[in-house]
Amino acid sequence: MPGIDECLLQAMVVPGARGASLVDWTSGLALGTVGESPGGDHEANAAETAELARMAAEYTSFTARAVDRTAEFTVDRAVDGGGAADSESGKALPVEDLIVTAHNGYHLVRFIQTDFDSSVFLHLWLDRETGNLALARLRLADLAERLVL
Repeated sequence: MPGIDECLLQAMVVPGARGASLVDWTSGLALGTVGESPGGDHEANAAETAELARMAAEYTSFTARAVDRTAEFTVDRAVDGGGAADSESGKALPVEDLIVTAHNGYHLVRFIQTDFDSSVFLHLWLDRETGNLALARLRLADLAERLVL
């Protein structure tokens, strides 16, 4: 089971990886970084990416909470796969992952289930020419599941 540093180094093995970070999306602080950062500043990138993660997690359109149109009540659905639901507490991560396509590459944000407040995510920046988005998504899901905080 990898810790933060080993997890980030394993993320950088993904073809096309330019940079990776582990971020607390509540505070916007990077818990660890490796490689390059879009814009050159890891801390600014962590804060900006955390803002994106917070927005996705707070808006019900993107979360595991969905309205059942046939019954006129709200149901909670756990997100499938990747350890997204915490079976002991019944809490689900707000979002499984986010993918942003930019002119300088792909940004993959993978939310991580934790024993505490589940406000941590892995951010991987991939080169657009050499990156493999599908493989990166699978690898980050595996790393997120095995990460020890």
